[in-house]
Amino acid sequence: MAQEPNVKIGDVPILFRPLKHPELGVSGYDGPEHSVTILKAGHQREEGVKAFEVDTIYEKDVEVPMRDGVILKGDIFRPANSDSLKVPAIIPWSPYGKTGRGLSLNIMPGRMGVPRANTSGYEKFEAPDPAEWTARGYAIVSIDSRGSWDSQGYLCWAGTQEGRDGHDAIEWVAKLPWCTGTVATAGNSWLGRSQWYIAAERPPSLKCIAPLEGSGDLYREIHVRGGIACKPFLEWMMTNFRGRGYMEDPVAMLKKYPLMNDYWKDKRALVSSIEVPAYVLASYSTFLHLPGSLRGFEEIPHNKKWLRIHESQEWHDLYQKRTSDELQVFFDRYLKGVDNGWESTPQVRVSLLGYNQCNIRNQVYKAWPPPETNYTTLYAGAHGKLLGDAGKSHGVVSYQADADAQQVDNDSHELHFKWKIPERTFLIGSVRAVLYLSCNDLDDMDIFLQVRKADKNGSILRSYNVPDDEMAAMGISREKVPLTNPVVYLGPHGQIRASHRAIDTRISKPHYISHSHLMEERIPNGKVVKVETSIWPGGIIFEKDECLVIKISGHPMYLAEFPTLRGAFKANNKGLHKLYIGGEEASHFVVPFVQPSS
Repeated sequence: MAQEPNVKIGDVPILFRPLKHPELGVSGYDGPEHSVTILKAGHQREEGVKAFEVDTIYEKDVEVPMRDGVILKGDIFRPANSDSLKVPAIIPWSPYGKTGRGLSLNIMPGRMGVPRANTSGYEKFEAPDPAEWTARGYAIVSIDSRGSWDSQGYLCWAGTQEGRDGHDAIEWVAKLPWCTGTVATAGNSWLGRSQWYIAAERPPSLKCIAPLEGSGDLYREIHVRGGIACKPFLEWMMTNFRGRGYMEDPVAMLKKYPLMNDYWKDKRALVSSIEVPAYVLASYSTFLHLPGSLRGFEEIPHNKKWLRIHESQEWHDLYQKRTSDELQVFFDRYLKGVDNGWESTPQVRVSLLGYNQCNIRNQVYKAWPPPETNYTTLYAGAHGKLLGDAGKSHGVVSYQADADAQQVDNDSHELHFKWKIPERTFLIGSVRAVLYLSCNDLDDMDIFLQVRKADKNGSILRSYNVPDDEMAAMGISREKVPLTNPVVYLGPHGQIRASHRAIDTRISKPHYISHSHLMEERIPNGKVVKVETSIWPGGIIFEKDECLVIKISGHPMYLAEFPTLRGAFKANNKGLHKLYIGGEEASHFVVPFVQPSS
């Protein structure tokens, strides 16, 4: 076994755990040997999958050198004629396994509506498919990041080290004899997130990026949202990694370092350093990426950036032909210099979820958030109503904060506040919650919020992330769609630990609150405390007489990622939480409504 690394970020020692070794025949692993193969046009890895359209050179397990002497392993797919007709390169970057190793869409219900014929089996999980992109005149260079599989070093969870490695890989690829010297990065989730860190290092040969949904601040956006650690999902993630040595252990780091420090600061990408054009994708359905995608778009300090918020699930959108077609126009412009009019593409396109009606796709706005947003204050009132005025009378409602919860959209002890919509409108952006609470039984509170849509009869609705006909084609009817977050979206979710309520004014925006997490501010039992936070952004169509519903509870109300994670999350709550309404301590919400254009 390799020796455990001794590494610090600033003054903070990184804690590690050993990785499971790759095993031949397991998770698609076929050994570390270098080889070169010609995949002829029409080649299929197995029957029923996407075929290559052009003769393709597949070079397996090339050695990619890093500045510190570490060697990473990568696979190269390039058109066979690229020895004479050079091509640009696209790099998908993650530890998930290159060329069909590790995770795949096959673990998801109905492959999220993506037919096997849409992917070749040579694609890295969440990455552009080489069979698709060699036919479009590009090379795909799929690299196993530091410490993963047969790449040397330790597996790092984002941050400066991953950015430097990406920089070195880009510059190495750009100098290969078949490459034009122009390189892009592309991919979803980890493959989107890594691009923020890589592009911030400004590798000279990187000409554009396509983060197709990706967080950019591990502490605030994934690991410790609102100061509440998401340990069950992290533990699940870590079971999927393979390598010869060690990986950073975020669960151990959270236990030892629960507050912001140099380690966690390093996990917030310096998006303001990015100089290259960016095609940024976002969606509402994931509970991992949305704020990072939007922050990334907002903080890139130039105008050659485009945001598209789509209406489906991230993997479903990734392998749509229309997505690849649009990405090609973007890549052709900045990797090949084609004057194709890309710059006329609207800079902000927002999809809106209808729930009980058709979604709206690619509604154009001049900026994010839309400048025409009307921020409307609604007050929590008696009898579960949202009111336009706080009123003078003071009241209290409560919920059992330590009730068991399974995250299947029928848990008990959840407060509901409803607002009947007076005219057709859109909710676009983040709801700000300003809450006054107390607890007699504990000196802290984990508070969870959710925005829902109800129909004219008051029935609370769900949104399905993949069209019914596409799931049906994969053998799954709506009645059989599992109640898990990848396939069913309930509404925007928020969470905050009361002791982490301090706001970081340096990085907060008028439309989105960020918390500092520098210290815990405990609350004496029974004392009323003001807690202000932002719920994740949403995009919802409301018709006249439908209802906006805001829920508050002591447990997460989004669906679990997988059935095995139901009930695994345990909040730090005890007894009743009291919510104060009306008078001087009037809990309220600031809701971003946008009137439909005529």
